[in-house]
Amino acid sequence: MTSKKYDLVIKDGRIIDSALGFGRDGHIFIKDGKIAKVESDSAPIRQELKTFDKEQIIDAAGKLVVPGLIDIHVHLREPGREDEETIETGCNAASSGGFTSICCMPNTQPRIDNQETVKFVQDRAKNANARVYVVGAITKHTEGKELAEIGDLVEVGAVGITDDGCYVQNPEMMRRALEYAKMFDIPVMQHAEDQFLCGGGFMNESYESTRLGLKGAPAVAEELAVLRDIVLCRLTGARLHIQHITTRRAVEAVRQAKKEGVRVTCEATPQHMVLTDKEIGKEFNTNLRVNPPLRTEEDRLAVIEGLVDGTIDCIASDHAPHSEEEKDCEFDKAPPGMIGLETTLGLVKTFIIDKGYLSWADAIRKMTVNPARILNLPGGTLEPGNNADITIIDPEKKWTVIASNFKSMSHNSPFIGWKLNGQAQMTILGGKVVFER
Repeated sequence: MTSKKYDLVIKDGRIIDSALGFGRDGHIFIKDGKIAKVESDSAPIRQELKTFDKEQIIDAAGKLVVPGLIDIHVHLREPGREDEETIETGCNAASSGGFTSICCMPNTQPRIDNQETVKFVQDRAKNANARVYVVGAITKHTEGKELAEIGDLVEVGAVGITDDGCYVQNPEMMRRALEYAKMFDIPVMQHAEDQFLCGGGFMNESYESTRLGLKGAPAVAEELAVLRDIVLCRLTGARLHIQHITTRRAVEAVRQAKKEGVRVTCEATPQHMVLTDKEIGKEFNTNLRVNPPLRTEEDRLAVIEGLVDGTIDCIASDHAPHSEEEKDCEFDKAPPGMIGLETTLGLVKTFIIDKGYLSWADAIRKMTVNPARILNLPGGTLEPGNNADITIIDPEKKWTVIASNFKSMSHNSPFIGWKLNGQAQMTILGGKVVFER
């Protein structure tokens, strides 16, 4: 007899919901695209499961069942660079990596700095395999000269503002942006690199850059930018989110600001948790050219320490697709960026969870409920009534990163050939399976 009360049940999984503060074995019942109930195992529940047809049941025995992962920092390239990524292919990469919601950055061509471009992205994402939330530009054309129409952007659904890829160099402009954003309770997401200090740098300024003869971008460029914006955040009482934090002193500055009650949050990427600038000299792999650059071992460990003590709120991929032709050049001529939607979970499991820095619950918190709270997004929890956006993870799956397996249009990853542990087994969006490995 087919159950009419529910559409789908995920049974026998290890359910981790950091928002609700539990990790337990149980079953999730789904109806009309929403989570209907979450139940621990019992005789009555077992009896109820017998009313379901086989096609209504997803057996998650031995798997982790978590809220759909949220990536707060993704570049989809559309409009303008559909040769690198489209909204459709970016969402396919997201669902393959276990992400049900992604936040796209505005440095497309044209920039997402007006209502028309926000609506364009939203329209293209309607039937995609992930929910796409738009982050609008702080300034028109992300040029730092004139504020974008922030109210208009929020009116059509922008969840935050950033000039990602560019630092808002003018402190008066940044102050006004914070004040405007406060009116709408959205965060200003800042790419924290003083352009005068880091301009023209191709990697971290260090012994390695000197040895390799490459112009460096100093860590102080990030530290100075973070310190300035914390002061402005304190002054305005607005919400500031530091993107892809990388240096020891920047992490320390955020840690201290949080202790003082400043409304600042931050994110870190897997590449800055795993790699250092020493990797560059091995084969000058242009996929290692990222912005901000890979730092020193001291900085890498400081980022991990910030994850552990809660200074760093989110893990984000900074998925930045580039075509093979663009990256097939000298290191100092390559555009910065690497893809990450499909490797983030495996890198976090292999190098953060397996090494004892974070528990699964802590890592899931930084990839679900924390980003949801920062950008006021729905989701991030399995609480009944929420959208049935769910990721099922095989925590012990051993796999090798193979370029031909990427769902992304671009393959610019330095992790190709790496052996990782932990992988998304199934991604469910609104109660429908959109990816199954």
